[in-house]
Amino acid sequence: MTRLGCWLAVAALVALAGLADAGSNCSAADATRNCIDGLVVPIWRPFLDLTTGDRVLRGVLYFFVIAYMFLGISIVADRFMSSIEVITSMERTIVVKRPGLDPMEVQVRIWNDTVSNLTLMALGSSAPEILLSIIEVIARGFEAGDLGPNTIVGSAAFNLFMIIAICVVVIPKGEIRRQKHLDVFCVTATWSIFAYVWLYLILAFFSPGEIEIWEGLLTFVFFPLTVGTAYMADIKIIQNRFLPHRYRRGSHGQMIATEAEEMKMLENGSPQGADPALKAFEEHRQEFIELMREIRKQNPHITPTELQKQAEYEMISRGPKSRAFYRVQATRRLIGGGDIVKKRIDKEHNKALDALVQAQEKQLRDNTCKIFLDPAHYTVLESVGSFDVVVGRDGGPDGLTVMVDYFTEDGTANAGSDYIPVKGTLTFYPEDKHQKVTIEVVDDDVFEEDEHFYLRLTNLRVRTKDGIIIDPTRIGGLPVAQLEMPNTATIMILDDDHAGVFGFDHDHFQVVENCGHLSLQMKRHSGARGKVVIPFRTIEGTAQADKHFEMKEGEIVFEDNQTEATIDIGIIDTEQYERSDYFYIELSPPIWAKKMNGDDEVTTALTPSQLEIAEMGKPRLGEFTKCQITIRESKEFQGIVDRMIKNANTRIMLGTHSWREQFMEALVVSAGDDDDDDEEGDDGEEKEPEEPGCMDYFMHVLTVPWKLTFATIPPTDYIGGWATFVVAIFMIGVLTAVVGDLASQFGCWVGLKDAVTAISFVALGTSVPDTFASKVSAVQDKYADNAVGNVTGSNAVNVFLGIGIAWSMAAIYHWNKGTKFLVDPGNLGFSVLIFCVEALLCIAVLVLRRSKKVGGELGGPTALRWMTSMFFCSLWFMYLLLSALEAYCIIPGF
Repeated sequence: MTRLGCWLAVAALVALAGLADAGSNCSAADATRNCIDGLVVPIWRPFLDLTTGDRVLRGVLYFFVIAYMFLGISIVADRFMSSIEVITSMERTIVVKRPGLDPMEVQVRIWNDTVSNLTLMALGSSAPEILLSIIEVIARGFEAGDLGPNTIVGSAAFNLFMIIAICVVVIPKGEIRRQKHLDVFCVTATWSIFAYVWLYLILAFFSPGEIEIWEGLLTFVFFPLTVGTAYMADIKIIQNRFLPHRYRRGSHGQMIATEAEEMKMLENGSPQGADPALKAFEEHRQEFIELMREIRKQNPHITPTELQKQAEYEMISRGPKSRAFYRVQATRRLIGGGDIVKKRIDKEHNKALDALVQAQEKQLRDNTCKIFLDPAHYTVLESVGSFDVVVGRDGGPDGLTVMVDYFTEDGTANAGSDYIPVKGTLTFYPEDKHQKVTIEVVDDDVFEEDEHFYLRLTNLRVRTKDGIIIDPTRIGGLPVAQLEMPNTATIMILDDDHAGVFGFDHDHFQVVENCGHLSLQMKRHSGARGKVVIPFRTIEGTAQADKHFEMKEGEIVFEDNQTEATIDIGIIDTEQYERSDYFYIELSPPIWAKKMNGDDEVTTALTPSQLEIAEMGKPRLGEFTKCQITIRESKEFQGIVDRMIKNANTRIMLGTHSWREQFMEALVVSAGDDDDDDEEGDDGEEKEPEEPGCMDYFMHVLTVPWKLTFATIPPTDYIGGWATFVVAIFMIGVLTAVVGDLASQFGCWVGLKDAVTAISFVALGTSVPDTFASKVSAVQDKYADNAVGNVTGSNAVNVFLGIGIAWSMAAIYHWNKGTKFLVDPGNLGFSVLIFCVEALLCIAVLVLRRSKKVGGELGGPTALRWMTSMFFCSLWFMYLLLSALEAYCIIPGF
């Protein structure tokens, strides 16, 4: 409905031109001036003494050509804004020291958000208006024109009145949107009003009808001043340094620290608050974790991959995004490019899946036969007699026979007295996967410490089909067989003439929180005779019982000749990104259980007569009887969060890596999803991907020539996005020059003055992408900064760059020629004055809407939101009507 109203307004202006007096000097002079060759496009000859039918036909043709050119500008601006997003999303790594924890590397953005919004972002969204003003001055031989300056003013009016009017009513029912950075908005709003007041002053007050060099240069200087003051407001330098009040009274009478004081308190007292970048990083990461928990609660059986994809999509959809992101998203949906967030997330996950598949295929292609010991450690009792050591084989070409030698080697155990040495050769035929080496252990009645020896593999060789035995590394220069680690087995002989020494291998173990339970192994060495009971209990440390781990107290029973046992403790997963909680497991003195007359087992002490004999054989605790268990974060969970944070960067969403990728995107049509579509259905299940509709195909076919043309722009990965930036802005300049020529000649055919064409048709064409982007940001963002705050900053930048650069160049050129740069203040001055008055009313209404009755600039009660929207729309229509009436001398101007 809003777009229909805009085009009706343009039609009304065309009709107004027809009603203007043809004999009036006011309209005849301008019509003649429009019918000239442009900088790029020559006039359609003949252009004099045309019939009404010819003029209407040419006007209609030019109308559609200009509309198609605006579509091309929107598409190349898509590439331009993508490069800006990549540039302003550049990150640097900082190392943050944290008391009691390891230093953390944090990725922080190099560009401040406010600075990027007022510089590159504003340039990206306003590039057509700015370039049109500069190109028009150059095309006219450094003489003033009406199209460029009036387009800047007309675009500012449309942005401030119509875009905000749309944003006010599209907010979901019952919701509001407020400015988060109100101080920044106040600064940019002030500069946006001042910019047009200043424009009126240099037109009609300081040197009426003439622009001097100092006026043009000072206009440009206001641009860095705008950026600097907005940056100071963003970092709250005045509040932090100069405001005397440290506290304010809350709604319930309590004393609350001001925002500036809270920042100081954080910096002085809180480890995380010492660095704002770390604080923001931690908050962002915690949002991801909470979102993952929420999705997992709704879908308990979701796979980790789908969980990550849904969390990334939801986080990007809910989180704040730059105006470049919204601009690109709106343009791509309009031209059949689909949802860039869903497409990029799917692409990144498919890329990871492809890498995994390639790694698996590479492993399958590895045709080397591997010979290894499986396992590489054996623990046997002295009374075991004999046991087998297993040698395994894996991989290799079909039909391959492999031979390997083996031999035993002494450790602390001696061949002959403790074990029988062996030596020989194992042969693996093509069908063999395992072979065994049998070793005999010597049993005696002498108590001794635990001992060990080794079994080693060596001299691997293969037998060919001809029966020839050769070195496996000499076949074709590549090894067809090799000894894989481990190729040495360690055999531990436990003396079973002693009840044993019990304990843990170490006094400190770590577990990850998502392991579910801990199986802590206890060892029995220096003997394994008899049944022994070991009491144990858990003790709290920083980890709390039944919150972080299962509190447990019990007994571990070692049967006769049993050398190992486990203690199972439940570990509770709290899904923390970083964690270092600990608790203890403590062993009590062992109890030797004996059977009495074959009846139930009882625990008994040794008799005095047996004490001397059994003293050396009784069970006892070893060195480590108390073990600290540290619960650490899950690396898998941490990796998922890290990947989500990385993939949630809109730089990845908008960036491109190669020309091939760009051309593929240009040729593919996707469904233009609605802004309010949910990733999941009502039943919590993921929705099926939508197929492109008729409108998607129509827009795709219509824009394919533009897409293919602009796919030749360098990808954003080149030179950090700057190559894309330079080439894209050059192409925008070329298209803008063509649009300027066509718009001026369009006025020639339909009888519209350049000033009226600029504030209506041209301004509307340059602002349509921003309209869609602001609408989406108003609905999706939590705050109104992108929808409202960026409009005021962009309006100011348009004047300071578009007027400042163009008029400074012209003023310097005329000063060098000894002439004056003359600008008629008439229609432009009147249009600027009307805009300034209405802009003050608009901003006043926005400020009043922050009161308790409404609560925010956007949304609110249904009646108030529609009243506000209609009022803003009426301001724009009034601006168009008064400016057009003055241009055709129907009402007096200056």
